Amino acid sequence: MLRREVSTAAAGARTEQDFYARLEQAGVLVRLRRSSIEPGAVTGYAVGLPQHTASGGGVIWYGGGKLAADLTLPKLRARWNARSGADPFSGTGLSQSAARAVLRNLVTAAAGQAPDEAGFFARLREQGVQVRLRFSDADAGQVTGYSVTLPGHAGHDGAAVWYGGGRLASGLTLPRLRDCWDRERRPGPERGAAFRFTAPERDAIYRHASRQAVAAAEHIRRCADSDPAGAADAAWAVADTLHVAARALRNPALRCAADAYDRAARAPHGSPPHRTCHGDQLRATARLVALLRDAAGDRTLASLALIANLVALTAAVAELREAQEHAAQSAAARAAAAQLYAMVKHARPAEARLGQSCVPRRSGPSAADSPPGHLLGRLVLTAAVSVQPGRAGSQMVPRHGPLPARPAGPAA
Repeated sequence: MLRREVSTAAAGARTEQDFYARLEQAGVLVRLRRSSIEPGAVTGYAVGLPQHTASGGGVIWYGGGKLAADLTLPKLRARWNARSGADPFSGTGLSQSAARAVLRNLVTAAAGQAPDEAGFFARLREQGVQVRLRFSDADAGQVTGYSVTLPGHAGHDGAAVWYGGGRLASGLTLPRLRDCWDRERRPGPERGAAFRFTAPERDAIYRHASRQAVAAAEHIRRCADSDPAGAADAAWAVADTLHVAARALRNPALRCAADAYDRAARAPHGSPPHRTCHGDQLRATARLVALLRDAAGDRTLASLALIANLVALTAAVAELREAQEHAAQSAAARAAAAQLYAMVKHARPAEARLGQSCVPRRSGPSAADSPPGHLLGRLVLTAAVSVQPGRAGSQMVPRHGPLPARPAGPAA
């Protein structure tokens, strides 16, 4: 349980403090180990559960390295280190509706945590949000407003798309935030109000995550034959996506698949693989999905399409590990793929239960933003792959626990 909670918190966190906060929100006790040489410096951490105690009543603590080799504090810091060149969030390929929702979430959180204007802008930048200030024409030093965007988020012309505070929410304009800070001397534009994504906003994020899963699966399959080491980072990052999706959707079956996949993700001896853009993109996507803390029970076409594409992604990792002759890791990825496949096969999206059509439009304004999973009365995989060597592109049939074959014919 602790390994699961720490893995999930690490996947969704942007900073070390965010990591500790997520653990505490999940009900995990955290104890920091401080340096005896450098006062104030944190050199490690241990976690425990209030109900898991020794005979004397004291909490039993577990260091990160005791949970997993890649969960030590130095290795987690390397994952979050901004100097690696990777942004905590990536707006590349993100639709404007999803980007606006993510920015509203981040700006609301920063406004609720910062004591003043300077702290507000500092927190936004710490979270990976790009900030542009608007200055007064009469007084060059006076800030009259701000706009924000995510790294890589651009329009059709390639130019960055910026969102003013008022475009995100009426309570997020700079004058409204200043009034709040000055009047109450307490953070946040809305006291006690919890942020909520709308259903269309959640679906937009699911669709973005589906596209990233498809791209990662294609990259891993290409590397399996030519350069297996080149896909190691992406295979490692898949675990982040599975853990945060399971937490966001509060789905027990998805949680079991994430647990099963853990062994497939880890490199030998716990040494983190060399960072790649494909792995960083998956990690950035996982942080976006981690923002969906109120998505429990979502069974829309978009959420199920994401899970369907995670089947292809975990199957691609099984293919990669088999090419590397890592039998135990291949079996773990294959088991996760089988669990996800069974889940998708028996799922019924909410739209279908309400009598809405499950067939996506093939033309019109919404076609470009449709889920990657093709839906013809039911969900099927975007890219069905084999976990057996030498048969890439064929139907995915794990060797242990065979899955039902997809019927042939035009609908396939």
